[in-house]
Amino acid sequence: MTNSNILDVLILGGGVSGMSCALVLGSAKNKAFASDKKIGIFTHQKASSLQDAIFNNAYGIAPGTLGSHLLVKSIQHLSETYPHIAQIPNEKVFKIEGEFPEFLVTTNRNTYKTKTIVVGIGSANTFAIEGLMQYVEPHLKSLPEKQRIQLKNNDQKVADGIYVIGTLAGHRSQLAIAAGSGAAVATDILTLWNGGVQTHYHDSIR
Repeated sequence: MTNSNILDVLILGGGVSGMSCALVLGSAKNKAFASDKKIGIFTHQKASSLQDAIFNNAYGIAPGTLGSHLLVKSIQHLSETYPHIAQIPNEKVFKIEGEFPEFLVTTNRNTYKTKTIVVGIGSANTFAIEGLMQYVEPHLKSLPEKQRIQLKNNDQKVADGIYVIGTLAGHRSQLAIAAGSGAAVATDILTLWNGGVQTHYHDSIR
């Protein structure tokens, strides 16, 4: 992917919510309204809460599955099933500039132009992306002593062209909730691409 090309969506974060969002967006590639869309995702996962997790209560996941295993498998899943989505590893976002439909995202290595941004970074109070700090507020569904934060949003929309997903959207830290959050925003974006017609996408054996 060349930085001179503007992306249609750039997802910040390769954890549960970010990967879920990418998978749903990628699955619509055969739809006319999505076939030409350029999608990228920063797959940085070091800070993901999954690193130390083990799952016994998540729908569709075998009991005893390690979160660290899911992180690795999710990247493989995305690259094998939807290779048209550009995965950007080992980059950290420092700054977001501009407004819809042209944002400039600056990392420790590159700059990227995108029409839409989906922020799927965790809710730690170390969050420090310039251009988004004005939206930071205390997390409403976390214990105060944990000092978690969220981005102000209305149904996960922060501002025109900016969406937030996962715990940073104000959700509780549960895998199923994070995955659903990312998928929900993906369908919101698909609906916009489809001219405002309510849209979702799933495969069928029929």
